Amino acid sequence: MAGLYIGSTTGYSGKNMIVMGLGLKLQKDGFNVGYMKPVGAMPIEVNGKLGDEDAVFVQDVLGIGEDPELVSPVVVTQDFKVKAFSGNMEGLLDRIVESYKTLAESKDVTLVAGSGSMYSGKYCNTDAISVIKQLGIKAIIIDRFQKELKYDYLMVMKEQLGDQLLGVILNDIPPHFMDEVDQLLGPALESKGVKILGVIPHDPLMGAIKVGDLADRLGGKIISAHNKSERVVETFLIGTMQVENFMTHFRKKKNSAIIVGGDRSDVQLVALEGDCPCLVLTGNLYPNDIILTRSEVLETPIIMVREDTFTVAKKMDDILSRHKLRDAIKIKQGAELVADHIDFQHIKKELGLK
Repeated sequence: MAGLYIGSTTGYSGKNMIVMGLGLKLQKDGFNVGYMKPVGAMPIEVNGKLGDEDAVFVQDVLGIGEDPELVSPVVVTQDFKVKAFSGNMEGLLDRIVESYKTLAESKDVTLVAGSGSMYSGKYCNTDAISVIKQLGIKAIIIDRFQKELKYDYLMVMKEQLGDQLLGVILNDIPPHFMDEVDQLLGPALESKGVKILGVIPHDPLMGAIKVGDLADRLGGKIISAHNKSERVVETFLIGTMQVENFMTHFRKKKNSAIIVGGDRSDVQLVALEGDCPCLVLTGNLYPNDIILTRSEVLETPIIMVREDTFTVAKKMDDILSRHKLRDAIKIKQGAELVADHIDFQHIKKELGLK
């Protein structure tokens, strides 16, 4: 009865992707896989029972149908926080242990998904370190590249978890940083006893979002080419510069939404003719009739939003870095990335899976 905790240095680091990738691969290899997410941060009601939205989704992908209250024995609601901060929450770790024992009883391996960072939940003693030690299981920690890697954090985790740290996965590594990982950071971590289980390269599709979802998240509305709201946005470009300069940047960035003031018809027209997935017009300004007509003819949706260009760009950056893994195409791609770049043989050996 093996158990494996999957945590991360920060939230939105790819835990669901790794859990699903590991789970699907282990199932393919013939193992009976269990799953739990001890602390749920996204409350949802399922058949009258309180569960976690991510946990329900991951169970569905893995074809597991356990009781949501068992899978997520601790769900953080506003009422929960009030009680916890007042010191009125006891026995949460015991509840997690009991649920784990029930779920893991007939499984070859149980994947235990973390929530937030390794320290999230410290206020009520349900942080990752406490859970891992209480369950007596191995752990994998994901570190997603965000301007740099958190190598100090990973070394501290090795000190705190010792042999329970099975290894780390470095996620979303851009091409320009691969050499540094291979030649400098990787060997430095390994010298401190931190096993690198895999380095997953940056994949634009994993951070992509559909135009319709983007409009909802930005609080805007699609005003043309509604039938193309399924088009995919991978990144964005701000159209505040002169047209000539804009064209130079635009050619280099495929599948980029163009964020531009509603009064900049010159940039809007260039973006439309260049086949961008959508225009995001700021300042609550309607485009002129020529732009609207070209948008319909070229089937490029236009999203209109109230805020200024800078605010929208900041929002967009946040959305693309924190967008949830929900589309079937992303799940398939994520599972392939995990299967291709992670040392499964080492993981299976450490967990005693044959």
